[in-house]
Parts: sequence; structure tokens; C-alpha cells
Amino acid sequence: MSARVVVLDYGSGNVRSAVRALAHVGADVELTADPEAALRADGLFVPGVGNFHACAASLRAARGPLLIGRRLAGGRPVLGVCVGMQVLFEGSSEPSDRLEPGLAEWPGTVDRLRAPVVPHMGWSPVEVGRGSRLFAGIEGERFYFVHSYAAHTWTLTPSGPTFAAVAPIVTWAEHGERFVAAVENGPLTATQFHPEKSGEAGLHLLANWVRSL
Repeated sequence: MSARVVVLDYGSGNVRSAVRALAHVGADVELTADPEAALRADGLFVPGVGNFHACAASLRAARGPLLIGRRLAGGRPVLGVCVGMQVLFEGSSEPSDRLEPGLAEWPGTVDRLRAPVVPHMGWSPVEVGRGSRLFAGIEGERFYFVHSYAAHTWTLTPSGPTFAAVAPIVTWAEHGERFVAAVENGPLTATQFHPEKSGEAGLHLLANWVRSL
């Protein structure tokens, strides 16, 4: 039986490529903003394109924080991509120096990349965290990034009886400076790059995630 995946349709931009990619790797995919469908699904895919403030506001309007929180409380998988990853942190300095609040599932903020050329747009290698299941079989591959902001530090350590009690697996990349490229934190997984636009390597990663559901 195929894993059921909901791609959360909260107005973040074109998400058809994500739907096609997930279907290609065998998921039973639905693009919807329906809260009940999002809660029932085996996996919830949270996309994100463009400005942090706009994505965070649209996500809140679609009850995204509640849906994500309820899923994680029950140990049910969530995958955030690009700005869909960034909103999981406490906040971002995009689009201004004033901190825009995020969902605060993870500590830390998202800030503009300090690099000669911004945005970071194109294919880059990643430094895969030890023990990664998400990158199993594709540790040496490149992935497609399009972003100007990123999380530059990771401070969450295991504590308490929650999903954070197991040490998160953090994957890094570099564009002018190191930044967080992906996180595997119990049921909560995220990538700064777009797996749905990363060719065969991205499809392999999505297949790894779908098989884990």
C-alpha cells in the first residue's frame, strides 16, 4: 500500500513539481489545504517559495503551525523544503532587519547569506551528517538550491522525552559560508534545497523519505 502524502497547499507558489516528484517515487499524493487530510496523511510535505514573511503569514492563515504541531506531538512525519524549512526556526531577518517570527520548532534564526553572489542559485554538494537515512545512497551527490537566507548555526541538543531526545542529524552546505542544508530530527525533516528540482538525487532522497513513513 502506498504511503499517503499531503502537499500542504497554503499559497506558497508553484508546488506541482513537488506533487509530480512524490508521485514518481510511489507516494499517493494529494495537494490540499484541508486540515483533516493533512492530519490523516502518513507524511506532510510543507513547501516554501519566496519571502519568509509572506510564507509564514500564509502558513499561519492556513493553520499550518497547528497542523505541524499536532503531527509532531503524535510522532507523525513532516518534511519542510526551502522556506518551508526556514519557517521551522524561531525567526528570520527577511525581508528587513526586524525579526519575523517563525514556528520555533527549532532554536535559532535565519539570516542573509554572506557571500560574493546572492542568491545562491544552482547545484552544490552537501556534507551529510553521520547516520543519515535521508541521504542513504546519495551521500556524494549535488542538490539544487535557490535562496538568499539560511540558518548558519545549529544549537538544538537532546533533552527530555520529546522527539528532540535523540540527537538530530544535521547536513551542511557552503556558499560563502557554511549553512544548514538539511535536518533529520525524529519525525521532523527539512531541506534548504529543492529535492523535487534536484534530478535523480532529489528523487532518491524523496524515495528515502517516503519509504520511512
